[in-house]
Amino acid sequence: MPNPNKVTERLFQSPSKYIQGPYAIQNAAKYLGKLGNAPLLLCDDIVWKIAGEDLVKALSGAGFKVQRAVFGGEASREEIDRLSALGRKESSDFVIALGGGKTIDTAKTVADDLGKQVAIVPTTASTDAPCSALSVLYRPSGEFHCYTFFDKNPNVVLVDTTVISKAPPRFLAAGMGDAIATNVEARRCLNSPNFGGGLPTEVSAAIGQKCEEILFKYGKQAYEANKAHAVTPALEAVVEANTLLSGLGFESGGLAAAHAIHNGMTAIEELHSLLHGEKVAFGTICQLVLDGVPTSELDRYIDFMLSVDLPVNFEQLGIPKVKDEELRRVAELACAEGETIWNLDRVINVDLVFGAIKAADAAGSDYIRRSGWKRT
Repeated sequence: MPNPNKVTERLFQSPSKYIQGPYAIQNAAKYLGKLGNAPLLLCDDIVWKIAGEDLVKALSGAGFKVQRAVFGGEASREEIDRLSALGRKESSDFVIALGGGKTIDTAKTVADDLGKQVAIVPTTASTDAPCSALSVLYRPSGEFHCYTFFDKNPNVVLVDTTVISKAPPRFLAAGMGDAIATNVEARRCLNSPNFGGGLPTEVSAAIGQKCEEILFKYGKQAYEANKAHAVTPALEAVVEANTLLSGLGFESGGLAAAHAIHNGMTAIEELHSLLHGEKVAFGTICQLVLDGVPTSELDRYIDFMLSVDLPVNFEQLGIPKVKDEELRRVAELACAEGETIWNLDRVINVDLVFGAIKAADAAGSDYIRRSGWKRT
């Protein structure tokens, strides 16, 4: 049932400040100074070389005393406890996340554990995690564990598009896979409480629609610019759509089947190497099937996904011989109590979701045949 508690208040939430532009990291001290001067910086060894040294240089030059903490790679409770203990030991007065979605979700949870403010500095535009007041946690094995909710959104989100442009294009595409679900899901959650506990506002609906508009208008162009490591207006627009618009849109608009099916897909071990948005993209096709959209509309989304090399069938997901019992397990997990699929204002059960997953694979394969699409 979409609204069992009969909530009537509308609610919208967002980070306190969002900054985006080329070489933004050079001005980090200007935007982070009000948070403290002894941050705990979470980043992995790869990101440290890409942007960590530059960030620490910019902050140290302004008098910050930065304690680096090496992120282990999984947003798990075990990793959070380890990093929280380090933050207490070092008397850190705020937390900085530098990296991708799992680093960001870990840092938000660490900051909440410590009772400190958090700044997010994403190095890819691969998810809409930076702006939200929630984290997605996984088990050490990589399976989805739970959502964790916080009282407030990040204090600062600082996006350096020069850094983003140097990341592999696959990450930008994955961010588009995550963001293309935003409007598809939110438009079916109008009567369901969002992640803040209120009903969606008109502005959250408008943000979701604008996010989708930008992706269809500039997505392919931005993807090609990213391949050239070029910061262009199209890239700036898509980075904003992936990060800010999708983040605000999903949190205040709501999630539904696309993300629930993604969560179920984490039970298939062969999919653990895929990025979050790559699985969400396929989950979006599943939701469009459940929504009963016309073939022309379904084709439009599939065509967009293929244009930025997102997977649209089992073969492209890397599971061409997946068994029905595995897919049924995905459907069962997607329909677990408390999952976002129950935000849909329609009848849902495991059989319907299992059928939608198989039909989504068929729809993606059919479009590839009809269109003559070939990977370039």
